[in-house]
Amino acid sequence: MAQKTTYIRFQVPKEASDKAYQLLQVAKDTGKIRKGTNESTKAIERGSAKLVVIAEDVEPPQIVAHLPILCDERKIAYLFVPSKLELGKSAGLDVGSAAVSILEPGDGAEALRELQSVFNGLRKSGAA
Repeated sequence: MAQKTTYIRFQVPKEASDKAYQLLQVAKDTGKIRKGTNESTKAIERGSAKLVVIAEDVEPPQIVAHLPILCDERKIAYLFVPSKLELGKSAGLDVGSAAVSILEPGDGAEALRELQSVFNGLRKSGAA
């Protein structure tokens, strides 16, 4: 019988989600990102994603439900942000995006480290 993997959905503070949007803009301009659920899934599976940002308002939620599970398996940080429209704009799109992954942070390396540590803190407090 297949084992069902579950993930902990944690509330991300507004400062952290705002910082994630800003980091995506910097990484888009000076680093490397992948936009959309499919591209993010490939980046996670290849182990090249450093941070995955997932929109909370995706309908149906099953579209992105596998991303946190994959991230946990590969030990990749992920954060939820409130708006797919805002996520898409941060990634340079005119439409919403369910997920965006950062492969190279470019000038946003320090912000990436900060968000990874926010993720680790949220993960520990959520798992307790």
